Amino acid sequence: MPRTTTSEYTRRRLIKRTLLASAGLSARMWAETQNANSDVRIAVIGFNSKGAGHIQSLLKIKGVRIVALCDVDSAVMDKQVALLKGRNIEVKKYSDYRKLVEDPEIDAVTIATPNHTHTVIALAALAAGKHVYVEKPVCHNLHEGAMLVEAGKKVSGKLILQHGMQRRSDPGWNAAEAYLKTGAIGKTVLSRAMNFRARQSIGTVAGPVSPPATVDYNLWCGPREMAPVMREQFHYDWHWQWAYGNGDIGNNGPHQLDVARRALGNPVELPLRVISFGRRWGYTDNGQTPNNQFALFDYGKDVAPLLFDNRGLPRADMNWQKGWEPDYKGVRIGNVYHCEGGYIAESKAYDLDGKWNGVKFPLNDGSEHMSNFIASIRSGKQIHDNLDISHGFQAAALAHMANISYRIGREASVDVVRERVSGNALALETVGNFVTNLAANKIDLTAAPPVLGPFLEFNPRTLKFEGEFAVEANAIAESDTYRKGFELSMVS
Repeated sequence: MPRTTTSEYTRRRLIKRTLLASAGLSARMWAETQNANSDVRIAVIGFNSKGAGHIQSLLKIKGVRIVALCDVDSAVMDKQVALLKGRNIEVKKYSDYRKLVEDPEIDAVTIATPNHTHTVIALAALAAGKHVYVEKPVCHNLHEGAMLVEAGKKVSGKLILQHGMQRRSDPGWNAAEAYLKTGAIGKTVLSRAMNFRARQSIGTVAGPVSPPATVDYNLWCGPREMAPVMREQFHYDWHWQWAYGNGDIGNNGPHQLDVARRALGNPVELPLRVISFGRRWGYTDNGQTPNNQFALFDYGKDVAPLLFDNRGLPRADMNWQKGWEPDYKGVRIGNVYHCEGGYIAESKAYDLDGKWNGVKFPLNDGSEHMSNFIASIRSGKQIHDNLDISHGFQAAALAHMANISYRIGREASVDVVRERVSGNALALETVGNFVTNLAANKIDLTAAPPVLGPFLEFNPRTLKFEGEFAVEANAIAESDTYRKGFELSMVS
């Protein structure tokens, strides 16, 4: 009889365990759905973009009724109401989330509004007794995230509070995490998160512009002051302005940052240090956030570092038709786990020479994430620890920490940037790749040098920055304000 190699045995054992776990979860979800006494009545808050996907997912789940919609743009509302009416679904219409959460005929809400309102709405809904699913980033700042985590503990056993990190429901990443624990490719030495997505200029306005006539701007601003609108496109491009968005590291980044944490064993505390550099290169517009950004997170001697690499320019020559920056180990938007004896690049594991070792993970982008939210509501508790709001907070907090380092940064030469991360070979390699892409787009780094933030020291227990740059860093961390009527709700 032929001998079974160690890798074959490990692979067979992993596949068997993963299939058993997946089968068990599916059976449990099915049983809970069958045992439910009534439909889950749900409302979707914000659906001009991601929330429209929430609606489509909810429509596919048996025993769920969409009973209300909330959006501050009447044109967006009318379009979605018409689509649902075409499916013989009538819904209540709200523009103000504060009124919606008081509706006793709503059991749960999903939230996909602009970032600066995520936590404000989530806490209001929890305080009103609703189950909550909140999109990434779950918070706009560290304080909001801490309040969400505390609220989740208080409502545990009564209400479900779930983040929108869909990959936490992806069987492929569950399998990859389990595979790492076998030690088949050694310990993790660095966990890499990447977002190579070309972002064109949002344009420049000479002065304030009016919001669309269909938008209730007071409600759109919510907790923020009703400042003049300084962008051509009202919707979506708020992502690149600090008062409302968090840049690409806080937009798509939380997904990759969350997956990166899994290779580190899901550390329960945030890192001890962070450094970030980048800039808004290639154009001048009304955007404030960097379109290219590097961040390195230091968890201390017992946990491998985490690296985030964001590229927002095209492949070369500022030619947007040429597509994205060339990939890294076959990945453009996703993750690479660097280990002592190999690496994982998204769905496959490789040896150190880049040869596939035969192990593959069944990634599906977490298509069952919304179904898991409903299953948790029916069971009266979260059906898996991966759904806990703390994971959403950790991923968002990494983005906030990196942004704070960047925002207090100063222009520096590439040589200085290299010197700051010289203790990590993979980080140095990334800086080189970063500079190569900028050069391919004819960016003059002497005329527009990187903005390099300091290595910030962070206390994960107090969620405060310490050390030399503490005053400046904490001032930015605590700079968000809340207008009367849109305060953060206390959850008991």
